[in-house]
Amino acid sequence: MASLAKVQILFLSLCVFLAPSFSSKLYVVYMGSRSGDDPDEILRQHHQILNDLHRGSVEEAKDSHVYSYRHAFRGFAARLTEEQASQVAGKRSLHTTHSWDFMGLLGEETMEVPGYSTKNQVNVIIGFIDTGIWPESPSFSDAGMPPVPAGWRGRCQPGEEFNSSTCNRKVIGARYYLNGYQAEEEQEKIVSYRSARDSVGHGSHTSSIAAGRFVDNMNYSGLAAGGARGGVPMARVAVYKTCWRSACYDVDLLAAFDDAIRDGVNIISLSLGGDSPQGDYFSDAISIGAFHAVSRGVVVVASAGNEGTPGSVTNLAPWIITVGASSTDRDFISDIVLGNGAHFSGESLSISKMHASASIISAAEAYGGYFTPYQSSYCLESSLNITKVKGKVLVCRHAGSSTESKLAKGTVVKDAGGVGMILIDEADKDVAIPFTIPAAIVGNRVGYRILSYIKKSRKPTSIIMSAKTIIGSRSAPQVAPFSSKGPNALTPEILKPDVLAPGLNILAAWSPATANMNFNILSGTSMACPHVTGIVALIKSVHPSWSPSAIKSAIMTTATTWNKHQKPIRAGPDGRKANPFDLGSGFVRPKQVLDPGLVYDATPSDYEAFLCSIGYSDRKLQLITRDNSTCSSKVSTSALNYPSITVPNLKSSFSVIRTVTNVGRPLSVYKAVVYPPAGINVTVVPKRLVFYRYGQKISFTVNFEATAPTRDYVFGSLSWRSRRSWVTTPLVVRALSSRSGLQM
Repeated sequence: MASLAKVQILFLSLCVFLAPSFSSKLYVVYMGSRSGDDPDEILRQHHQILNDLHRGSVEEAKDSHVYSYRHAFRGFAARLTEEQASQVAGKRSLHTTHSWDFMGLLGEETMEVPGYSTKNQVNVIIGFIDTGIWPESPSFSDAGMPPVPAGWRGRCQPGEEFNSSTCNRKVIGARYYLNGYQAEEEQEKIVSYRSARDSVGHGSHTSSIAAGRFVDNMNYSGLAAGGARGGVPMARVAVYKTCWRSACYDVDLLAAFDDAIRDGVNIISLSLGGDSPQGDYFSDAISIGAFHAVSRGVVVVASAGNEGTPGSVTNLAPWIITVGASSTDRDFISDIVLGNGAHFSGESLSISKMHASASIISAAEAYGGYFTPYQSSYCLESSLNITKVKGKVLVCRHAGSSTESKLAKGTVVKDAGGVGMILIDEADKDVAIPFTIPAAIVGNRVGYRILSYIKKSRKPTSIIMSAKTIIGSRSAPQVAPFSSKGPNALTPEILKPDVLAPGLNILAAWSPATANMNFNILSGTSMACPHVTGIVALIKSVHPSWSPSAIKSAIMTTATTWNKHQKPIRAGPDGRKANPFDLGSGFVRPKQVLDPGLVYDATPSDYEAFLCSIGYSDRKLQLITRDNSTCSSKVSTSALNYPSITVPNLKSSFSVIRTVTNVGRPLSVYKAVVYPPAGINVTVVPKRLVFYRYGQKISFTVNFEATAPTRDYVFGSLSWRSRRSWVTTPLVVRALSSRSGLQM
């Protein structure tokens, strides 16, 4: 987002119980084990499936239906033709949004986590502070949803092309905020939809990632086709439109927080943030608003930022869940074939293709006007010689991370008469872009080989094919290169980001007011944030009494640092081993978060003590808390009961105390497993924790001793291991030499 301006897998059991003389046969469509759904609703679903197969003929659908299995398991028996049976069986490959499948969370509406019922998600309300929503999107249908939860105090604010009846049982609230925007921007500046309606698309996209209903055939121009849904499809959505096409303003953000807390949301999701370096917590609207939300039991999830450089992570407050972006194992690629037969692939969403090979040149060769070859190599506006470009494929370079500038290069080449483009972009070579001409993005290595071919060939040629969807082509997840990284520039004792979630090439709902599309594929930590929002809602549906910090802990301590091939997660673009500054505690695992075993809990008073530890005066503290809180006694900044431990200035030795709460089995025993950072001796006292009841708290001490100075941060982990659980905490340490004079 723009920076702050200030079936159940459905499959066909091929058992033929009866082979009549006519063309149909009797098939059983098995739809999984019993989910607890209402039997009448299951029967309705079966009739709907058959109605679709018979092209809307209710009579034919009814005649074909034989049995519905609604109790011990789900499914039905029906007479179907082979073609109809294939259509049902084909739904197996069209089941869900890929990112949620990739994380292991299956299902269409209620989602499936073995051993738990997640049906209570209908009572979970997520507030999205973003660009609004397109309520007519099928992702926000309220079909089959129960009445709005009792106690909801929000409203559906009328406005341009949005009235009080536009909300439904899915989108239960909608507000918009213009005062700050109008005070800062030119009064005559046109504002699209003076209402909660989304004219940008970003808000609809993020909302549907977290909580979109199941959509049977979602796709982007035929790519990534299949059924899709959010993490908690039956949860409720409340919209707070504070972001307009150019910016979001602090005064509007604070008003949105204020309303959302009063309205009764359980979670606030913000796929937005300021530029790094972030200002002090007192000067940051998101930090202040989130503090008040968390103090009232509302979980706040925010994106980490898209600058991609060390120390660039934002939304640094420890009471916020800060999310970095990763890949999944799905790619959108266009094949590139050179005249010498060499075959490459590049990332692309371009559905156009070349029908024949064409000459290929470096854009540097096509320089024109007052531009140098070097400048023209970046395909800048007006930098190309039309005579040299016409009918050719151009190889351009790119620097930066702006999607708009990449799209613009494709337009520059097209306007100059080019028929295709290969864009060399090492940093974001995995980000798919919807170019207007046949085009693909490649990294430096592939780009060098293509340029080398051009240089050595008398008549170099190339053809670029249209984009296609590839699944399972990469070691995933990987940290997306654009994902902002630690260390925390404001309070280095708090590790940020907290976790990693899918944020690369994510398909979700969109606003048709932009590019006349109902769905779109985007990349960014903006897309990663709502994945964690959905997981928070999942936890809320099963453990409604858990505090925001307990929920954060469950997500962090169950995360993994291993990819799908059981190898360490890598960070792009160079593929180095990722560390906690890249991925926080690791990649989220929604199937594990409901049973974390132990949690690191914290209260609002703990956060107040944290603010005192970083130098806040009584007056400054009260400006945030809006009460009579005082800094009666100061503690170490590292004392906050956080699910990670960072010691940024270790000299000699230092100790940290943490407290864990048992949320697993009443009687359980945990043993400490330590992987110490290089050059650091780590001991834990006690080494064994014995719990006798649910909710019991036990404190322990982690002792750090530097055996040698470290020029930079080093990383390790502490895990509490029981027969059922691994509760893992990252350890991040930087040991300073004695001459530095700094002492923790």
